Amino acid sequence: MTDHQYALPAGGVPDQHRLISDRAIFTEAYAVIPGTVLRDIVTSRLPHWRETRAWILARPLSGFAETFFQAILELQPGGGSDQPEPDPDGEGAFFVVSGELAIDLPHGTERLRPGGFVWIAPGERYRISNPGSIPAVCHWIRKAYESVEGIAVPESFALDAEALTPATMENAGGRWLTTRLIDPEDMGHDMHINIVSFEPGTVIPFAETHVMEHGLYVLEGKAVYRLNDDWVEVEAGDFMWLRAFCPQACYAGGPGRFRYLLYKDVNRHPGLRLP
Repeated sequence: MTDHQYALPAGGVPDQHRLISDRAIFTEAYAVIPGTVLRDIVTSRLPHWRETRAWILARPLSGFAETFFQAILELQPGGGSDQPEPDPDGEGAFFVVSGELAIDLPHGTERLRPGGFVWIAPGERYRISNPGSIPAVCHWIRKAYESVEGIAVPESFALDAEALTPATMENAGGRWLTTRLIDPEDMGHDMHINIVSFEPGTVIPFAETHVMEHGLYVLEGKAVYRLNDDWVEVEAGDFMWLRAFCPQACYAGGPGRFRYLLYKDVNRHPGLRLP
């Protein structure tokens, strides 16, 4: 059980006294979806899911995310699905931020509480449900798996993210940590999901510019993030999409720890043709 309080969608609908302007930004290089806009009226219902609603944060789309789908799911007690994945090549990962999930896999049932993580292999048949008495909230990240001849597809697995030992980033004095939820040495995986943590005053000390596409959901704290040419303030509950090669850096000004859930595509030859 984690001692962290993970961010949740705002829900509801603002009253008529709120200003329309917000921090939402959509550009060719990046997008910011603030937690304050994750309201009831922007949720989606999904086929074969019962008593569940989704805030869809990213999906493959021309001029937007190219490699992945990410959503926040809210499952009411008894909610879930016996047919959650519609794509036969779809791999999936769930990260629980509130409540409890039960995921039935061929090897058995995994019970996940806040900080619980499961990666599900492409083509795996599974069921997911909320066995508790309160709503369960989780992130669902999906990708079309890219198989490689001679490299085995990994088996599905579950873990407690908060029980893992984070890796210390070089030259950061133990103040910049990365918890790797998927084995970075396993070439069978074509995506990584990490939890990145910064203590107050810590920075990414250069503008990262790289081929990996990113989805970042702020789990805790606040910071200013360099996105292309702009410095943007972000806080717990905000989502960022970063296109491949979008320059990025971060200054975690405090007062508390800044943490986010990070997706990136990895370990595959870039295609020589446009999608």
